[in-house]
Amino acid sequence: MKTLVERCADKGIRMTDARRIVVEVIQSSEDHPDAFVVHERARERDPSISSATIYRTLKLLEDLQLLNRHDFGDGRSRYEEMDKEHHDHLINLETGEIIEFQDEALEQLKRCIAEGLGYDLRDHRLELYGIPIKE
Repeated sequence: MKTLVERCADKGIRMTDARRIVVEVIQSSEDHPDAFVVHERARERDPSISSATIYRTLKLLEDLQLLNRHDFGDGRSRYEEMDKEHHDHLINLETGEIIEFQDEALEQLKRCIAEGLGYDLRDHRLELYGIPIKE
């Protein structure tokens, strides 16, 4: 699979040093960072990177369908690479932790629901919100 930097080049994005840093920060993120977190991580590599550069770059990557933007109900847009393998999210309402998961039975159920309603499912997002069960 191509890296996000390579996919940006394929889309013809002019890769300035600042853009490259932003793209590399996103590519190396294991979480779903918001713009503030991306800015903090980028500034560790280059303190001169402005928040405006972060926002413009995130918007560009989203517009070119290289990033997914999520709103998990906390008022912050969070980002992840679009080319990752399909997964759904479970958001812990107590801690804000975002858990990625895959479940083939659930995927089949989603397809069956769409077909039952007369549709060929092309895309979807599923976000579950919950709190841990206390024992």
